Amino acid sequence: MNKFYFPLLICFSMGLNFLWGQIRLPRFISDGVVFQREAPLKIWGWAAPQEAITLQFKGATYTTQADNQGNWNVVIAPQAAGGPYEMLLQASNQRKLKDIMIGDLWICSGQSNMELPMDRVKEKYPEIVRTANNPMIRQFIVPDLYDFNQVHNDFEQGDWVAVSPESISQFSAGAYFFAQQLQEKYQVPIGIVNVALGGSPVEAWMSEAALKAFPDAWEEMQQFKDTNRVKGIQAADQKRSAAWYRALDEKDHGLQAQPQWSAAAMDDSDWDPFELPNFWNPKPLDDTQGVVWFRKKFVAPTAFVDRPLKLMMGRIVDQDFVYLNGKLVGTTGYQYPPRRYTVEKGILQKGENTLAVRVINTSGRGGFILDKPYYLATDQDTLDLKGQWKYRLGAPSDPLAGPTFVRWKAGGLYNKMLAPLLPYKIKGCIWYQGESNVSRSKQYAARFAALINNWRTEWGQGDFPFLFVQLANFLAPTHRPVESDWAALRQAQWETTALPNTGMAVAIDLGEWNDIHPLNKADVGKRLALLAEKIAYGDTTLEAESPAPEHWDFEKKQVLIRFSGAQKGLLAKGGPPASFAIRNAEQDFVWAKAQIDGHQVRVWHPEIENPTVVRYAWANNPENANLYALNGLPATPFEIKKTSPQ
Repeated sequence: MNKFYFPLLICFSMGLNFLWGQIRLPRFISDGVVFQREAPLKIWGWAAPQEAITLQFKGATYTTQADNQGNWNVVIAPQAAGGPYEMLLQASNQRKLKDIMIGDLWICSGQSNMELPMDRVKEKYPEIVRTANNPMIRQFIVPDLYDFNQVHNDFEQGDWVAVSPESISQFSAGAYFFAQQLQEKYQVPIGIVNVALGGSPVEAWMSEAALKAFPDAWEEMQQFKDTNRVKGIQAADQKRSAAWYRALDEKDHGLQAQPQWSAAAMDDSDWDPFELPNFWNPKPLDDTQGVVWFRKKFVAPTAFVDRPLKLMMGRIVDQDFVYLNGKLVGTTGYQYPPRRYTVEKGILQKGENTLAVRVINTSGRGGFILDKPYYLATDQDTLDLKGQWKYRLGAPSDPLAGPTFVRWKAGGLYNKMLAPLLPYKIKGCIWYQGESNVSRSKQYAARFAALINNWRTEWGQGDFPFLFVQLANFLAPTHRPVESDWAALRQAQWETTALPNTGMAVAIDLGEWNDIHPLNKADVGKRLALLAEKIAYGDTTLEAESPAPEHWDFEKKQVLIRFSGAQKGLLAKGGPPASFAIRNAEQDFVWAKAQIDGHQVRVWHPEIENPTVVRYAWANNPENANLYALNGLPATPFEIKKTSPQ
């Protein structure tokens, strides 16, 4: 053996042993962590096999030893709310945790309406975003990752962050307002774990064992365990998308022209008129996919010149590039985010200015979403940009097939985003999801109930509080009784309240017809918090649930419905109860008449005898859904049948 090799080998081995001996904690157990009060406090992690570990916390010392695989844990007796505390761990190395809080830990999960950050609603809540400062409310954002093959026990990244003016923009808006109300009332630290992903269906959040009850979802998970298949799908998606955009750029007259159509000096006198905001389907461009350019000349007020400006361009389907006087001031890659752009000082000129917008539509209807803000503004004044614009087709194209969205497939999010949270005691869960299951609404009741039972089993905390948001009103209203997958999914959500310790926040009055991400997250959070106060914190005197049918009698010429959740009675805002529909075996649904009598509503139609079904607010976006409890909570949309169990 080389004389230099053996000492090097010893040093290298000692180095490896030293590194292996480093005590390591899960990412979740880090500075600023919030642990659940009044529950056994488990601190765990990894070290060298058989390594001795000492933990000091609040004046007490605990010792343990890692097992043969290096796993160790210490269980501390339940603690009262308080903090901040420090914790010292010692093994072959030393680790100190700072700013630990003991309070209530809430899992905040679902899809984009739970994930939606305060930054997206800052125009609605400017003072809150500007001044929010509460170290007693903290958030841990779970990274958006998936794995179909392995259940994970740790996160690759993530930090605990307290509410401050610098951090508030990244807090889940719904979860923040939920936590704010609870923290203000109970004066204990509130930890919110943001474990949500936009677009995710309910099946993505279920364990493999739970998915076995649903063969289609279980089989999907098995297929995506093939990592080579996943890589192939993702590569094909990326290649198809890149080729589509590359071809579009190459044939876009607006990019190829000299000067380009974004230029202020470009002559657009022969362009066609367009009233903005509007879609370009069916007129003037029919079902065109591809790129369309829009231009508008305007004279800016003198007060707007030589200062930074805010440009609001509503929402645009799908991608936009916005130019002011030939300079790119903003771009957004997909349809959902609000277009909020900053115009730097000096771009706006005295006199005439030109706005140009290049819009790329990949499929369906392209254009500018109605009833959204379109303006240029200083701190004191606003210039409206709606009205007459001009347009020209840059390049037509075949639709771009959408991506596969591998990350949404069954089981993947459970394995990598939820499973690492299972070792920690929690107060409960709030959930806002369902939009991605609307097209399969008939499956939802069974799958959503299975998810709740799955999580409760895996957490091992019994029937912990599980509170969720019913889907808000969305899409254009209809003026006659219709079938609706959105309504059917709301029905499935309502039926899920049969599970113990569940609560549903009704949001049928909080949506926006033109936005799947309504801005009113304060009332969503407050309604969830009200449910939590009753179900999780035991204030049984509260009227926290929305009115819902509790008992019904189908008679020859009417249906009598008694409501729960209306202890002080019911009211109809703006007139008699509306949005009720009724049918019998011979006739289809017609709008019904309704009358309130205390906790009961009488529903009938003079031409309907022997009614068999009654619906309330049964539509994507029901008009005049005006039934409320006297405490201000709206009644849940519902369908009841003569043969329904009561």
